Amino acid sequence: MRLRSAFTLVELLVVIAIIGILVGLLLPAVQAAREAARRMQCSNNLKQIGLAVHNHESAYKFIPACEKDIPAASYPSPPNPYGQRATYGTLFQILPFLEQNNVYNLVDTKRSYIDPVNMPPPYGTLNPAAMVTIPSFICPSTPDAPSDYGPYFELLGFPPASFITPRTDYAPIKGLHSSLAVCAGMPNRSTNNAMLGTDDSEKHFGIKFGEVSDGLSNTIMVGEEAGRQKLYFRGKPLPGSSLLDGGLTLNSYYGDHNIARQLRGYAGSDITNPRLPGCSAINVFNENQLYSMHVGGIQVAMGDGSVQFLSENMSTNIFAALITRNGGESAQIEQ
Repeated sequence: MRLRSAFTLVELLVVIAIIGILVGLLLPAVQAAREAARRMQCSNNLKQIGLAVHNHESAYKFIPACEKDIPAASYPSPPNPYGQRATYGTLFQILPFLEQNNVYNLVDTKRSYIDPVNMPPPYGTLNPAAMVTIPSFICPSTPDAPSDYGPYFELLGFPPASFITPRTDYAPIKGLHSSLAVCAGMPNRSTNNAMLGTDDSEKHFGIKFGEVSDGLSNTIMVGEEAGRQKLYFRGKPLPGSSLLDGGLTLNSYYGDHNIARQLRGYAGSDITNPRLPGCSAINVFNENQLYSMHVGGIQVAMGDGSVQFLSENMSTNIFAALITRNGGESAQIEQ
């Protein structure tokens, strides 16, 4: 009688254990490679945004301001029943330079985005095709997040309805909040002197490149503020799932001029009190602060169109100096 050779149970278990160990070693490497690819795509998005701002400045001779109001005297008829005069922010203004003219041309740029002409049903008559996601405004490292302005409008007295808007993970920089300014030894006041900021709320244009006296390569233009409307604190989502319970925030729509930020400093010590002021400036809380889903820091588009990675441990003084366009500081990005 001829005996067949075969694995014993012990040998089979050893082989399975070895395979499990190899898979365990390989999986982190695969995940790291995927995140590297996502981070590269995120960097490319910021590069495209930076180039679009430069092309806008070349075409119109000014930088598209992050926040402005339509002068009351020039608001078209019929008037806005909601009384809003806030027009579209920087990211919307650069759509034609991102090959998104089809979306840009669907709205009436002489009217506010909170105007029946520029709001889709049930609030207005805008073609819903204007409410499409712009891939260049989404970082692929960020988990899916809601972007529904309906609950907020309902609090203002609008009829209950969902108002789903296309979100963004990038924030134009408006200036420094006083909480961060004092940490950098600056006067205890909030400013609008970032590259996309302006102190004239009715100014229908932004500054010129020549007004960035600190130098374009030394001034942050746009940075990551990922994950909104969901709120995150040091890599963890806050409890809650609505505006009312504190789980969500506003300002996630890329056309909303309120996505522009006066950057704040947070203590970062207590998830139950995420807004506690302090001097931590990066990756603490994705509300009024630059925040990413990348390990160790955030990516920003500088005024010259380059993209830089800023460590979450960088000097607050240097970070604050990189935000202001005319502070007279000599700031160098820490490598």
